[in-house]
Amino acid sequence: MANRGAPFADGEYYHVYNRGVDKRKVFMHRSDIGRFFRCMQMFNTIVPVGSLYEAELPGTVEYREQDRLVSIVAYCLNPNHYHFILRQEVENGISEYMKRLGGGYTWYFNNKYKRSGALFQGRFKSTHIDSDAYLRHLSAYVNLNYEVHQLGGSTAKLVKSSWNEYVTDDVGICKKDIVLGQFSDKKQYKNFAGEAINNVKKDREELEKLELGG
Repeated sequence: MANRGAPFADGEYYHVYNRGVDKRKVFMHRSDIGRFFRCMQMFNTIVPVGSLYEAELPGTVEYREQDRLVSIVAYCLNPNHYHFILRQEVENGISEYMKRLGGGYTWYFNNKYKRSGALFQGRFKSTHIDSDAYLRHLSAYVNLNYEVHQLGGSTAKLVKSSWNEYVTDDVGICKKDIVLGQFSDKKQYKNFAGEAINNVKKDREELEKLELGG
């Protein structure tokens, strides 16, 4: 069910998501996806970071590896919205992480495209993941969210997800053991996820529940 303002708990998992204000695109070019992805990595540190430039200065990686605000379990960046599965690692970690991510990327986007004002539709939404079964299904939904929305053609170029981290040997940023540990191997997970997504696409009520966090 939706979080509805309840405090995030350390060690718990959450589905976190938001979209562009007025459903507008928040990623206009592959470089925007790249920028947001770097922000996802560089702002994930207990030590405050003033900007992406400061975060990428030499000598800032070691503590960032050790002192995370959150663990990223899965993600999907679509042209006009995003989905994450996050595990809170420190008190207020998710809220602080999303504040940095939203604020930093909005500054970049508005500066690049000569606009002003909010980029995302209010505060991010969240749902507490309270069972292994829910986590399994949400991981499939997030990893393959672009398939749920049937994004193809040129639009597909404005998508980035953690799917390949789960089903290939690609090295990425996700902490996948909590999900993949529930399967015998990656092939079994791939088959499970494919079937789960097909079911979601057929069930509009279930899709709306996942999209709205109800």
